[in-house]
Amino acid sequence: MKLFFYIYLVFTGVIFSQSTDFEKGELHYKNAEWQLAKPYFLKVLALNETNIKAQEYLGDIAAYVKNWNKALEYYKPLVEANKSNANYHFKYGGVLAYKAQSSNKLKALTLVGDIKKHLHKAADLDKGHIEARWALVEIYISLPGIVGGSETKAKFYANELLNLSPVDGHLALGYVAEYNNKPKAAEFYYKKAIEIGGSEHTYKKLSRLYEKNSQPEKAISNYEVASAKFQRNHLNYLIGKVSAQYNISIDKGLVYLQTYVQNYSEKDGVPISWAYYRMAQIYRYKSDKRKAYNYIQKALREKPDLKEAQEEKRLILKMKSEA
Repeated sequence: MKLFFYIYLVFTGVIFSQSTDFEKGELHYKNAEWQLAKPYFLKVLALNETNIKAQEYLGDIAAYVKNWNKALEYYKPLVEANKSNANYHFKYGGVLAYKAQSSNKLKALTLVGDIKKHLHKAADLDKGHIEARWALVEIYISLPGIVGGSETKAKFYANELLNLSPVDGHLALGYVAEYNNKPKAAEFYYKKAIEIGGSEHTYKKLSRLYEKNSQPEKAISNYEVASAKFQRNHLNYLIGKVSAQYNISIDKGLVYLQTYVQNYSEKDGVPISWAYYRMAQIYRYKSDKRKAYNYIQKALREKPDLKEAQEEKRLILKMKSEA
């Protein structure tokens, strides 16, 4: 009787340990603490190799840190054992696509067939899978026709997105137009996305289109609308960046960059070194060598290998000294 009692204790102890480790790993994962989450999921998988959720999380972590081969190692068994799971096909096909982007052209071409196969499978299995359709839009519009690219097919999936999510559909149609160098059409679709959804992302897409087509005034104006609406600090940086890049509205740009620096946190995304670099640019435009030099030094203290800042410092040092 004692033997069975001890077996029971050992068995329940293992289950409890897995549960606790999994929960700890999941908590770190949800906080985007990938390297803290990883050991817990590895431990769970070592105790129970059939724990597919831990395996999926490990694949996700590998993908987040751009370890494409390791991600594929985790995703492939999931796809093979769960052929009707749309999300596994999407993740596997998506990682293959990223691997292709980072490979030489010959290797990338060998992956195209499998990429399409798994993304199509995800879209077929789940008629509402938005991410799979987005991936197919990007694949078909970016590939040359000789290896299977097709604007017609890209638009087909963009229109499927339009039926599933009007905002995504208009963004996808704008993406196709932008890729084909049709800025007026892209502007129309991005404005429709703003009109329908009005998310921060839609405003960014439109401003980036303006930047790409050398329309900085429109980019700044659109970013300012987004900044007033969303109150996100990184939008302050984006306004200042455009101002510094194009040497327009520089006093306004400087104010936005100062606001970015004052409210900066790592969650803002753009390192503070870049804000200092942009401020140095603006002070150079204002012929203020002392302040330009001070800010470029701040940028380089934060990130000594920032090439743009190194070049800016060279330009600043060439300025005439103030009287």
